[in-house]
Amino acid sequence: MSTTTTKIAGGPRLDARRFGRWIDDWRPEDPTFWKEKGAAIANRNLIYSVASEHIGFSVWTLWSVLVLFLGPGYGFDVSQKFLLTAVPSLLGSLVRVPYTFAVAVFGGRNWTVISAALLLVPTIAIAIVLEPGVSFDTLLWVSALAGVGGGNFASSMTNINAFYPSRLKGWALGVNAGGGNLGVAVVQLVGLAVLALTGTQHPRLMVAIYIPLIVLVATLAAIKMDNLSEVSNAKGAIREVATHKESWVLALLYIGTFGSFIGFSFAFGQVLLTQFPKEFPNPATAAALTFLGPLLGSLIRPVGGKLADRYTGSAVTLWTFLAMAVGTGIVLIAATQHSLALFVIGFTILFITSGLGNGSTYKMIPAIFMAKAQLAVGAGMPIPDANAEALRRSGALIGLAGAIGALGGFGVNLAFRQSFLSLGNANGAYLAFIGCYAICMAVTWFWFIRPRPARLQGV
Repeated sequence: MSTTTTKIAGGPRLDARRFGRWIDDWRPEDPTFWKEKGAAIANRNLIYSVASEHIGFSVWTLWSVLVLFLGPGYGFDVSQKFLLTAVPSLLGSLVRVPYTFAVAVFGGRNWTVISAALLLVPTIAIAIVLEPGVSFDTLLWVSALAGVGGGNFASSMTNINAFYPSRLKGWALGVNAGGGNLGVAVVQLVGLAVLALTGTQHPRLMVAIYIPLIVLVATLAAIKMDNLSEVSNAKGAIREVATHKESWVLALLYIGTFGSFIGFSFAFGQVLLTQFPKEFPNPATAAALTFLGPLLGSLIRPVGGKLADRYTGSAVTLWTFLAMAVGTGIVLIAATQHSLALFVIGFTILFITSGLGNGSTYKMIPAIFMAKAQLAVGAGMPIPDANAEALRRSGALIGLAGAIGALGGFGVNLAFRQSFLSLGNANGAYLAFIGCYAICMAVTWFWFIRPRPARLQGV
């Protein structure tokens, strides 16, 4: 691997002993720089960032498919299977904060290589232990290891946020996240193919497919990506953004959008099998539907970012929460009426709207700090300093909000588990989701849309 430093005209050459390729001068807000050099470099890094994040999401959500292989021979009940999908979601949220720090410490390119290689740990562990007779405790520990795949999102988004100018951040972050989110749908398609070809007898084939892909992605990241030195100077930014009230509001909203998306992605297959056992006599028939929602939610995420670029993130987010509440209401009616068609329609609405909300809420992050940067410029801060602060803080909040938001996926699976344990169905969970979306709507309006002198413009 290269240990050289790339110098773009105008920037200082930093310590050549740093590991990997470093760009010391990066000015995406400069139109001439962006046209001549910046866009090509940023787009190249975006491509390989998407690839790494895609594989990370696939590994993170492996257990949404693997639980479909756990037939009677394994001896696990519904509540235990929901725990196997909940635990990776929890660990994935917890590692997102250190993964965000890691970009500042190691560099975006370097950490992409490391984080991709770490995906070998859960996949190899699954390949070793997953067979009938394995204890539930062992599987629970192994499923937790898959959580490292969830961390890739935070580091990847922090890194890509630094490459693009403000006017393109919504699109770039949407593409990066959407391409990563597609890993959820793809891993379910892979599971469907394995189930269709071999039945439930060979779950190890799932990880046998992903192990060489992990090696390939890590290698390409090492060859093709770059580190930005200005991102390496972002240490301490998370502590700073934690003092901003807007940071915690954004984290709550991201629980509602991304938490719903990843939680439903983990749980949908199990919910189908449990609520409609006659319609789905074997896991392969359920798997034929489970990929559709995550696929649509992933593909539409960049659209949410693009709409936010045009109409503001808060406006798009408000309407997506309303649509999510409506979709959940449809699911609840379908469950009580035992209507599979209406049930699938309702969940499809949930996946699409949560995908839109993922894009719009993330666009709000750089918008918040750019609005504050403009206020700082008005108070006398030099424009370059204000823009640098906005970049540092938005990158840090991407990690913090991403970590807290992912906890929503854990909450969704626990809500389903508790509802099935207490009521024998998921209706209690659906009512809880509607209540959460109503709260998120109210918070979005009160904090970002309500007319008031202190309202941040353009958020």
